[in-house]
Amino acid sequence: MSGKTWGGRFSADTDKRVEAYTESISYDRRLYIHDINASKAHATMLSEVKLISVDEAKSIHQALEEIKVQIEANEFTYSTSMEDIHSHIESALIKKLGDVGRKLHTARSRNDQVVTDVKMWVREAIVQLQLKIRTLQQAFLESAKENNEVVLPGYTHLQRAQPVLASHYFLAYIEKLQRDSDRLADCRKRVNVLPLGAAALAGTSLPINRDRVAQLLGFDSVAANSLDVSSDRDFLVEFLGCLVQIALHLGGWSEEWILWSTTEFNFIDLPDSFCTGSSIMPHKKNPDVLELMRGKTARVIASLTHLMILVKGLPLAYNRDLQEDKVALFDAFDTVAASLDLAAPLVFGTKFRHESIKARLEDGFLDATTLMEYLIQQDIPMRSAHEAVGKLVRLCEQKRCKLADLSKEQYEEVHTGLSSGVYNILGVSRALRAFRSFGSTAPDQVASQINLWVDRLS
Repeated sequence: MSGKTWGGRFSADTDKRVEAYTESISYDRRLYIHDINASKAHATMLSEVKLISVDEAKSIHQALEEIKVQIEANEFTYSTSMEDIHSHIESALIKKLGDVGRKLHTARSRNDQVVTDVKMWVREAIVQLQLKIRTLQQAFLESAKENNEVVLPGYTHLQRAQPVLASHYFLAYIEKLQRDSDRLADCRKRVNVLPLGAAALAGTSLPINRDRVAQLLGFDSVAANSLDVSSDRDFLVEFLGCLVQIALHLGGWSEEWILWSTTEFNFIDLPDSFCTGSSIMPHKKNPDVLELMRGKTARVIASLTHLMILVKGLPLAYNRDLQEDKVALFDAFDTVAASLDLAAPLVFGTKFRHESIKARLEDGFLDATTLMEYLIQQDIPMRSAHEAVGKLVRLCEQKRCKLADLSKEQYEEVHTGLSSGVYNILGVSRALRAFRSFGSTAPDQVASQINLWVDRLS
């Protein structure tokens, strides 16, 4: 006869190869604290509805606490024969309490138990990620303040476009990260709905109090459909989607700084402690952390794809396929958390090469769009102004000069009277001061946004 928790209807032991194939204890053991806490709440509720006695509930609480101590002291024995963390803890409880331990699983299935544990884990993961995001935002904010007078070439299509303040650049990533944090907060609303009490799929005939369990475990509400919640993994798809977006933001930033650290750009000096060398080329300083941060984005995307393929086409309700959700969940979280942990100190340790940036800042006609907008203010239609400046840029390329180097006569050919004021807006520093719209790189706008974020992140 099988010794499993479900072994009553089986006449033979499970094949050892099947035990090895079907186990999840190698990775779901990290849910132990959530399983124990959920079990404590469940035991309290069972005693309150008279399904177990108060003394039995106290014994269960005490034994669960002892099991927690054993696990945290690395004195707990795991075995693939007991499949998962739920069976391990229940088995240990029964060894300690006998029949009292056997009562804990009353009105509960591993189906609703596991999704409850995972939701509790995801709640904590969201808080951890939001704290890490905030730390990175603070790093970007410090860099924005430190480099508030540095002007950078802004790029589209990786071609020089318009001048931007370095602080405006850093604020852009603070905004992206804030959306990431807000997305996680919104995801938590769907996470924080209690599954426990759904049992296997149809609920239970026993007089349980699900609202009480929700209260004890800090859930905002109770799932209204047992068939739905026992098989629901949309909250994980949503959570991994949030992780993917964080990874994409980190990957894009990494790509920029990899380029900026090259001799060709020479915008930044990365900290030695976040770079590695070459086994054959003694001069190399490689941005390996940033390259891996960019590369690990693929891994997080793969985890989301894994999960979506896993749940595609699954019928109601629980199916064993869902055991594989935690592989993707834990790996994606661990990857993004590690990337965030490294990103903040890397930002703090990176120095901008101010002189190198300034030396080539006037290259690339960064003031051309400002010139076009100046022409528009002289009542020249936008498309005509666009064409005229395009011709002036081509002329500068032929003469190997800047827009500010063209003669008054050449500007008068574009528009009569233009030469009297055009030189006041040409050049990168003048072009930068011309910006005025809300949210732009205008110095006063950027200063205002820095002050806003200082308040928000303090």
